[in-house]
Amino acid sequence: MSTTTQHWQTLWTHVNLATMSDGAKSYGTIEQGALAIADGKIAWLGAMDELPTFDQDVVEVIDGQGAWLTPGLVDCHTHLVFGGHRANEFEMRLEGKSYEEIANAGGGIVSTVKATRAASESELFASAHKRLTALHQQGVTTLEIKSGYGLDTLNEIKMLKVAEQLAQSLPVTVRKTFLGAHALPVEYKGRSDDYIDLIVTDMLPKVASLKLADAVDVFCEGIGFSIEQTEKVFTAAKKYNLPVKVHAEQLSNLGGTALAAEYNALSSDHIEFLDEAGIIAMKAANMTAVLLPGAFYFLRETQLPPIDLLRKHGVSMAIATDANPGSSPITSIQLMLNMACTLFRLTPVEALAAVTSQGAKALGLADCKGQLAIGYDADIACWDIQQPAELCYQFGVNPLKQLMKAGKIVI
Repeated sequence: MSTTTQHWQTLWTHVNLATMSDGAKSYGTIEQGALAIADGKIAWLGAMDELPTFDQDVVEVIDGQGAWLTPGLVDCHTHLVFGGHRANEFEMRLEGKSYEEIANAGGGIVSTVKATRAASESELFASAHKRLTALHQQGVTTLEIKSGYGLDTLNEIKMLKVAEQLAQSLPVTVRKTFLGAHALPVEYKGRSDDYIDLIVTDMLPKVASLKLADAVDVFCEGIGFSIEQTEKVFTAAKKYNLPVKVHAEQLSNLGGTALAAEYNALSSDHIEFLDEAGIIAMKAANMTAVLLPGAFYFLRETQLPPIDLLRKHGVSMAIATDANPGSSPITSIQLMLNMACTLFRLTPVEALAAVTSQGAKALGLADCKGQLAIGYDADIACWDIQQPAELCYQFGVNPLKQLMKAGKIVI
């Protein structure tokens, strides 16, 4: 028995591996392979004919019977915690009502803020748990949950606490992002600078002291917050050693991405209107572009993200559900894989990398998640497929056979 095998606890045999350890260049395929796990980490992987001798009385062997293993999937941008729903607005839009008419009827983000503030922690948990369960059952083992529907100190903290509770309720890793600068609450109408001051002097210090956030986000847009206001929040986040990210260039090109690059942001998300200068800044800061095809589809947008320029400059691309009640009420990572290919023209390799290695990078977890590699967390999805492209090719049929989190089978 090799010294490298003496601590093995689980061994997958007769599997094909899409290691996703080659960025978005290839699946990193190992056909007719095996993978060993020790203490929740990947301890060995390779071809079956290279498998070292191991103690069969100690190691649990799982015969994969030709299935495919990938890293557990990463949904790196969600708004899973919110009160109420917006199905009525969906219906109103389809009946010809304008955005202004819907807003005047109490719709839009105002309605979600009102419902979220009125909901208890347990009510928010119950509704979000259903959405999280749907993602988990499709192979998601890591995701981000943003705040941003409380828009006051008490309710932003309430949302982040619920996100923390969700992480304890299912075998998933949850990264919590403080998005107090998501929209302007009605009580601050016409006083956006005052609201940013509230975020910087009250919300963020309390969120940081309670250790409720892993990152800070801002919606930098004409209908959101200005470059100057965004920078105020970024400066405050830096004081608390919290990494930043940005919703930017979704509706116009204000320069939010370039600003975020100056603060070494993890990602810029949406970016349909991003120009080449912003992309060059992203590359220099090693940022990830998070593409959100669900919102593009649901809002019937026509401006595509600059995929070719992102490729040209070698910027990492992730995709995510953007699960939220207003612009992407979608909790299907499989649908996002398909839409990334059909709507945004990503290749299946790029799309799968976007919900594994590149999604992990967007959350600052590139060194431990999103790849099948020695030393990485044994978050592993086992699929009943013939080739990895099937994960992008169809949706509505769940090919997940088993799911491991930290080396333990959880589905």
